[in-house]
Amino acid sequence: MTTRKTLLTRALKTRAKLLSAGGMLAICLGTGAALVPLAVHAQNFESTQRQMLDRVVAVVNDGVIMQSELSDRLAQVEQQAQAQGGNLPPRDQLIQQVLERMVVDEIQLQMARQANLSVDDTELNRQLRTIAESNGMTLDEFADVVEADGMTLASVREEVRREMLMRQVQQRQISQRVSVNERDVERFLSQQPSQQGQAFSEETRARHVLVELTPNRDENQARTRAEQARQRLQQGEDFASVAREFSDDRGSAMNGGELGWVRPGQTVPAFEEAMSSLSTGQLSEPVRSQFGYHVIEVLERRRQDVTEESQREQVRQAIFQRRADEELQVWQREIREQAFVDIRL
Repeated sequence: MTTRKTLLTRALKTRAKLLSAGGMLAICLGTGAALVPLAVHAQNFESTQRQMLDRVVAVVNDGVIMQSELSDRLAQVEQQAQAQGGNLPPRDQLIQQVLERMVVDEIQLQMARQANLSVDDTELNRQLRTIAESNGMTLDEFADVVEADGMTLASVREEVRREMLMRQVQQRQISQRVSVNERDVERFLSQQPSQQGQAFSEETRARHVLVELTPNRDENQARTRAEQARQRLQQGEDFASVAREFSDDRGSAMNGGELGWVRPGQTVPAFEEAMSSLSTGQLSEPVRSQFGYHVIEVLERRRQDVTEESQREQVRQAIFQRRADEELQVWQREIREQAFVDIRL
């Protein structure tokens, strides 16, 4: 139990931003600060370090990303990899990857502010409770674990709020770019002869780890990282912990890689084909899709009774979700290209 909770908190740290330079300073100095004999010297040294850390490393439209923010994110990623035996790309590539993700996040958060989007506390608490329960904890236990590892629940809440705001922006934008008509539904049903005339739908509960290809992570590097994740899972490591460390699908990674119940047509063809070929409890080899490399595990399968109309609605939703996932990648590239971004590393 202790190991699982520690891994959870470490994973959360990789997504949490410490907004003060003092928080970053504590990470950088470790116990060395205790060696300074006079408090005034320590304060002067801390002030100097703040000035060094708090320089702008990226201008994103009318916002900035500070060195202290980038350094904190990098330090957490490196500490986590060291603690769990993970391999990281060369440091210059790692810096570029982390900063690039922060840039895209900042663009989406700016769009959320411009649209006056918000997340109320009730909705936020519900999401936090879901995350806690997915790890076998109550919300109070979750808060205790976070605080015992040197963080505050407030910082975690703020990070989850940011993720929820970005999801709102994504849903607004993508819903305008994706449509499904009756011809699409008919075409899909015609390609599934085994289910025509049947009053049930085959569903699969699965989880996965996704390793994306990025400008700084090529095909071989992405596959190698996916294979590393698979090897860790084969050695018996907790799937949820590995997903949080390795997966670039942030939505499912926060829930331990869980995708819930998946219906035919809801995932991209390469993923669905691989998932369909797995036995319950079986782990896939790295599977290539347009999103990157997936490591998939099937947890269980079920057959759901449905009416013809509800089946058509499920197909409609599945097609929409698949197209939305594909369109999200395109949209994020577009907003990155359209934004004014000045990298100052």
